[in-house]
Amino acid sequence: MNQSVLEQKKQVVSDIAEKLRNAKSVVLVEYKGLTVEKATELRNKCREAGVEYKVYKNTLMRFAFEELGYKDITASLEGPNAIAISYEDEVSAAKVTNDFAKNSNDTIVLKAGIAEGRVMSADEIKALASVPSREILLAQLAGVLQGNIRNLAYMLDQISKKGEAA
Repeated sequence: MNQSVLEQKKQVVSDIAEKLRNAKSVVLVEYKGLTVEKATELRNKCREAGVEYKVYKNTLMRFAFEELGYKDITASLEGPNAIAISYEDEVSAAKVTNDFAKNSNDTIVLKAGIAEGRVMSADEIKALASVPSREILLAQLAGVLQGNIRNLAYMLDQISKKGEAA
């Protein structure tokens, strides 16, 4: 093999490993039968969600996964695969790929993933996709806290009114 080709492949493996190292979550998808239009649509949805969608050769992904100790995911590297990488949170990559898979007539299939430093099955990735985003969870928490503060203020007001009446 030409030395420069080997060096290029080593660099790609190094780049993949660096992306995986910096990722909050990764979803491995099989894209069998995905048309160019649908692939573009998926890339656009990923971009809108802050998720990187990239196709690499399985062999290069295998080397990168093994380099980082994710050997369990390499069994899923059969057929045409791509990875969706989220650098912001653990949910985005799972959510965008799962939503697209539901509406794509099985042209993409979730195979496995990585979140919180561990390899996850397709079912675990689908469960992760159902978790509300960080922003929604924070809004829900704010709503709960606001309701409790309002109740506390009402109770303190009632106590002070009873104290004035006595």
